[in-house]
Amino acid sequence: LILYYTKIHNSLITMGSSKQLLHIGILSSPGLGHIIPVVSLANRLATFHNASVTVFVITFGSSLAETEILKSANKSKMIDVVEIPGVDISNLIDSKTKMVTQLCILVRETLHVVKSAIFAMKHLLDALIVDIFTTEALSIAKELGLPNYAYITTNAWFTAMTVYCPVLDKEIEGQYVDQKEPLKIPGCKPVRPEDVNDPMLDRNEQDYREYLKVLGIGFCLSDGILMNTWEDAETGSLKALRENEILKAIVKSPVYPIGPLIRRDQKIIDGRSGDDDGNNSVLNWLDKQIPNSVLYISFGSGGTLSSKQLTELAFGLELSHPKFIWVVRPPSEVGADKSTFTTGNRGDNTPEYLPEGFLTRTKDFGLVIQMWTDQTRILSHPSVGGFLTHCGWNSSIESITNGLPMIAWPLYAEQRQNASMLTEELRVAVRPKVLPTKKVVEREETEQLVRMVMQYKEGNELKENVKKLKMSAEKALSIGGSSHDSICQILKDIEKRSIHGYKNINV
Repeated sequence: LILYYTKIHNSLITMGSSKQLLHIGILSSPGLGHIIPVVSLANRLATFHNASVTVFVITFGSSLAETEILKSANKSKMIDVVEIPGVDISNLIDSKTKMVTQLCILVRETLHVVKSAIFAMKHLLDALIVDIFTTEALSIAKELGLPNYAYITTNAWFTAMTVYCPVLDKEIEGQYVDQKEPLKIPGCKPVRPEDVNDPMLDRNEQDYREYLKVLGIGFCLSDGILMNTWEDAETGSLKALRENEILKAIVKSPVYPIGPLIRRDQKIIDGRSGDDDGNNSVLNWLDKQIPNSVLYISFGSGGTLSSKQLTELAFGLELSHPKFIWVVRPPSEVGADKSTFTTGNRGDNTPEYLPEGFLTRTKDFGLVIQMWTDQTRILSHPSVGGFLTHCGWNSSIESITNGLPMIAWPLYAEQRQNASMLTEELRVAVRPKVLPTKKVVEREETEQLVRMVMQYKEGNELKENVKKLKMSAEKALSIGGSSHDSICQILKDIEKRSIHGYKNINV
């Protein structure tokens, strides 16, 4: 620690004659759904705000997709990627340990390695930003006297629900999912019991205790809270976080909507071929289709369906007969998030888990990709006209910023709450009558949903709504826009806190 402060003191001596670039560290938890928004924030800071960024990534498992994304980020002269292998936690978990608990334990046990990586840097950090599952690393920033911020990689409504959950924990008896009335969040739209995020499904699980500690309390311990959303998308929830007296007593830190931040212009990795030459087979296929005619189907970086649901979805696509691209992975009967740490690993060339003859019957109007593909270029292609999505926030804002209406098919995490926002508040999506995690969506309902988005009048209304939202997102990120100004405010806050903090360090 003394050595680190000595470095700071020496760095201060050189400051003054010329203004130096801010050097910001961002810590990411494992998993593609966390790494993507962290890399997107790093790119935004470096490209549009002339900051130097070091991305610290705690890695776990052997995901090919993660490797490719980090390799791409590392090509920027303004961004360095430091991979931190997660420590072995096999003695602390078992086959029944749920994903949130695994992530929290992994991060907690790896914090000493994170601290060593920060200490070993040649160029000092001016601030540390931690993502949604790494809030326990805020203690490292505070120990080093660094300005520190929590980056919520999803939306403001989820943030309000999460920070208020410790209050609900004291006020509500029994399981949240058994409540007869929606859960009331001060100043925000209530949350239906069936829409609560996964850790809140069972208050007796360790997942719930970790959620309360790391997310519910952790968000509020930083100098500021960044969120991957924007003013026009969530006026009500953002106002509540800033102005509601009850929430303000919990969230004492400033709130900064900085989104929607997404990745762009990345090469597609086909789950079978991994083409890198720009003449990717997926894009070539799309180039031959008419505008707005293709439905893209993907359940994110980790989502999986049961065997029966996979079969019903396949037959639903046959019945509705749209042009489609479907990212498929082997079914799972024990959880919808089982591919989180293996995203992008290759599948074989013939997915035997699809209905017999499906590939033959749909070869003239459908394209099947195994395991994972970089969807950014697919969604931006003019031939794509709709998106059947699991409603992960990354996918949701990628769809919005490309002007695509959605079929909301939530599976895990906060996706049920996202689906409600997309269908009821933003009105850019339709959804099955019953949650897909509670009941299999039959082929006839799938056919109806696809036709609504791709063919019927409802689809045109959705497209008009998403077009307006896309324009507001572009405005928010432009110079003088609300999200652009939020990032400028954060950088000014870092400069102010850095100078004040360093002057009070006794070396």
